[in-house]
Amino acid sequence: MRGRLVAILVLIALVMVSSPAHAQEETEEEGNVIIDIILPLALAFIMFSLGLGLTPGDFALVFSEPKAFTIGIVNQMIVLPIVGFAIAIIAGLDGELAVGLMILACCPGGVTSNILTKLAKGDTALSISYTAVVSVVSVITLPLVVGFSMDHFMGESAPSIDIIGLGITMFLLTTLPVAIGMAIRRTKPGTADSLDRGVSLTAAVMFVIIVLAAIASEWGTLMDNIGTLGPSVVALNALMLTIGYQSSKILNLEPAKATTVSIESGIQNATVGITVGGLILASPSGGLSTLSLPSGVYGVLMYLIIAPFIYNRISSSRQSDTLIVD
Repeated sequence: MRGRLVAILVLIALVMVSSPAHAQEETEEEGNVIIDIILPLALAFIMFSLGLGLTPGDFALVFSEPKAFTIGIVNQMIVLPIVGFAIAIIAGLDGELAVGLMILACCPGGVTSNILTKLAKGDTALSISYTAVVSVVSVITLPLVVGFSMDHFMGESAPSIDIIGLGITMFLLTTLPVAIGMAIRRTKPGTADSLDRGVSLTAAVMFVIIVLAAIASEWGTLMDNIGTLGPSVVALNALMLTIGYQSSKILNLEPAKATTVSIESGIQNATVGITVGGLILASPSGGLSTLSLPSGVYGVLMYLIIAPFIYNRISSSRQSDTLIVD
C-alpha cells in the first residue's frame, strides 16, 4: 500500500511541475483543468503502467537482436515521419490537422503495441524493447519534428514553441514515470506484481476515455474534415504496417520478428499525441486541441486496421505449427 501511495504522489508531483511548461496563460475556463492537469496525469499514469512491466534486461535486446531492432527503429523514427509528412501534403490537411498528424507519427508504440504483438504471435520481448527505447528517444525527436512541422504547415500563424521545454515536459510525463515503474519492479517485485493488474486496467480505461474525449470535444472539426482526416490516419496505419512487415521479410527476419516490427512501425501511442497536442495549443473553447484530433481518431480507427492483420498472423502461425507437427 505504501508503494502504491508513493508512486501516485510522485506522478502527481511530476504533472504539477511539468504542466505549466507549455500550457497557455491561465484562464478561468474549466477546460484548462482537463488540459493542464488531468490529461498529463493520465499520460504519466499510463507510462508508469508500462514501466511496471519493464526490467533493464528489456533494453538488452538492442544488442542481442541488432538486425531486427535496427529495422524497427529506422521504420519508426525515420520512415514513419516521412510517410506522415507525405500523407499530410497529399491529403491537403489544414495546418493544425497536418501538425497533429505529424505529432502522431512521432509517438512511440506504448503498451498497446505490446499487447497487440502478443495477440498476433509476435516477439513480445522485442516489442517491449522497442517501446522502452523509442519512449526515451522520442523525448528528443518529437519536439524537433513538431517544431519543423509547425513552421512548415502553419507558418506565421504557428504559436511559439519552446522545443527544449517541450522535451523536458515529455521527459517528465513519459520517461520519468517509466523509470519509476521500473524502479519499483526492480526493488520491490512483489509490490510491482500486486500493482500491475490494477494499474494496467486503469491505464486501459484512461486510454479509452482520453480518445473518446478528444473526439467528442472536437466533433464539429472532425465532421468538417472527416473526408480527409479519416483516410489520412487509416493510410498512415495501413502503410506503416505494410512497410514494417515487407521490410522485415526482405531482410530475412523470421515471421514472429517481422510481425513485431510491423506492429511497432504501424501502431502509435495515441495518448501521447493527444496530450502533446493539448500542451502545445489549447482549444479556444476550453476543450482538447485540434492538434490532438488526428491522434484521437487514430486511437479508434487503428483497431479496425490492425484486426485483419492480427487475424492473418494468427492463422499463419497456426498453419506453421501444423506443418511442423506433420
